[in-house]
Amino acid sequence: MTSQTAADVDAQLARYRRMFDLSGKKALVLGAASGIGKASAEAFFALGATVICADIDEPGVTATAAGIGGKAHKVDAGKSADIQALAAAIKAEHARLDIALTTPATHVRKLMCDYTDEEYDRVANLNLRGTFYFLREFGKLMASQGGGSLIASSSVRASTLEPGLAIYGATKAGIIQMVRGLASELGPHGVRVNAIVPSIVETPLVAPLKARPHIFQALAAHTVFNRWSQPSEVAAAVVFLASDAASYVTGSALLVDGGWTAIDGPPTGLTQTSAN
Repeated sequence: MTSQTAADVDAQLARYRRMFDLSGKKALVLGAASGIGKASAEAFFALGATVICADIDEPGVTATAAGIGGKAHKVDAGKSADIQALAAAIKAEHARLDIALTTPATHVRKLMCDYTDEEYDRVANLNLRGTFYFLREFGKLMASQGGGSLIASSSVRASTLEPGLAIYGATKAGIIQMVRGLASELGPHGVRVNAIVPSIVETPLVAPLKARPHIFQALAAHTVFNRWSQPSEVAAAVVFLASDAASYVTGSALLVDGGWTAIDGPPTGLTQTSAN
């Protein structure tokens, strides 16, 4: 056996630090105006990446980009032409795109039998079809350059539901299956494709729930921490998937759910166990 020298140890530590370093990388965040997208854009920038920000909320995405020295694009995530134009603009302006994250989503909390055609289209078109547009266009771009990290946004509602969330949950489950399929197709090109799977996050999407204290607390109780997560906590998982630290991670659905899917209902608070 050979013993490690101090220089060997230092080199190993430096290698691990470099795994999370995004210096010199180009990152795209669709949904950068608020919530998980905004927090992820800021996290990418903090770790050295040049960040391209996109969102349908033009004032919001402009503000995010201004705060991190990035470029802002107004993009409707549910329109194929907008995603194609964004991909073309990035390809024309940058030699390479290393990271691409999409976060936009919507939901209509309503019993499935009461859903209208318009409501179904609104949820499915943005959540599922919009994610497809994104993965397709930036999958092609990354395959052509021989590498990159694609990240989509799913939800614990892909596997755990309650009345009124069937359509939203179906779209989020579909995203995971698209991620798995695309990962299998783009792996030979060096492209990794993954999804984040958060539970309850304090974002504008769920602001109406937060405004109702009894619902806010009931949802918090589904986690082992008895609280909602912050966008920055989900962004930390996004950074991992984007970085070289996740070089062997693809086709995954990374839970960032505070234990939501690990327990069967809210914790009971029992502290004693019985012995046999």
